Amino acid sequence: MSVSFASSETKKNLLRAFAGESQARNRYTISAGIAKKNGLHVIEAVFLFTADQERAHAKAFYEKLGPFAGENLTIEGNYPLDLYPTVLEHLKAAAHNEYQEFEHDYTGFAHVAKEEGFPEISHLFSQIARIEQVHGDRFARFAQLLEEDRLFINEKECQWMCLNCGYLVTATRPPAQCWVCGHDQGWFIRVELTPFTSEKQLTREVI
Repeated sequence: MSVSFASSETKKNLLRAFAGESQARNRYTISAGIAKKNGLHVIEAVFLFTADQERAHAKAFYEKLGPFAGENLTIEGNYPLDLYPTVLEHLKAAAHNEYQEFEHDYTGFAHVAKEEGFPEISHLFSQIARIEQVHGDRFARFAQLLEEDRLFINEKECQWMCLNCGYLVTATRPPAQCWVCGHDQGWFIRVELTPFTSEKQLTREVI
């Protein structure tokens, strides 16, 4: 089946996705502020890191709507309202929403785009769906660590990094304060959970 882009469901889905990604970026920025107030700067960083990726997704969807520049488009959609008192609740809600996009929303949008004759847009939805799965896994992992009171505790010695200055320490838990910059424990993260980490860095002895 091939339909015109102007009358397609894919056009509406692109706008729904753009709105959803834009809202996700703002939700995660707000959640980052709540984490900051609670001294959980590592969680703040996770939310802000993900928010930037959601902005990139929004831009990708927005650009596909270029043929309708200057128009006012109307859509209907359901979007989560995540206003919770605790950081843990925000992490769990974020994980749920990301899995929803992966398993249902974008996977469904990809199928519709393919059926309507827009293979490139279908591929875009599919690829971003896979990214949202990674986001869901990331939020779920940090939610589990926080809920089990293991965010700053590990059963075996591992490497921890201060997100402010990059100081590395090998221990079962990071210090109460960073030895280099003086930032508190809330800035530390397991090195294995940081982006841009090499295998060499994971195995290097820290003195």
